[in-house]
This record gives sequence, C-alpha cells and structure tokens, in this order.
Amino acid sequence: MKLLGTLTKIVAIIIGIAILTGFYIMQVEQDQVLGDKIVGLSVLASVFILLPMFLVLRWRGKKLKDYTLSDENLKKMKERKKK
Repeated sequence: MKLLGTLTKIVAIIIGIAILTGFYIMQVEQDQVLGDKIVGLSVLASVFILLPMFLVLRWRGKKLKDYTLSDENLKKMKERKKK
C-alpha cells in the first residue's frame, strides 16, 4: 500500500509538470497545437491513470455498503434527521 501511495504521488507530479509544460509551450513558444496536445494528453492521463490509482488507494479496506443508498441506510438517514 505504501508503494501505491508513492507511485500515485509520482504520477501526480509528472502529470502536473506535463500540464505546466503544455501551457508554457502555448504561451512562450507560441505553438498552440503542440501545447493543446500535451495538456489534453495530461488530462486524459489524470482521468484514466491517476484517478483510478487514487480511488484504489483511498477505498482500500473500506466497506462499500456503508457508502451506498440501500433501504437500510435510507432508514438510518431518516432516523438521524428526526433527532
């Protein structure tokens, strides 16, 4: 689990650097097309690589049943609201 946390941080830093590089290329180097491609690929990587890694890291060991809207959980919510 510690390896996944470290790997997630490294991937996040790499994606952040790539996004900043894309904006730098768009603004300073005046190459709009290349900058857009770099930023777009970085956003795709963050959605399809970084987000699942983060979710696995944060959800590990938790019960999914506690976070779903089942009849039992709805009844508990209504009881808490009445108090």
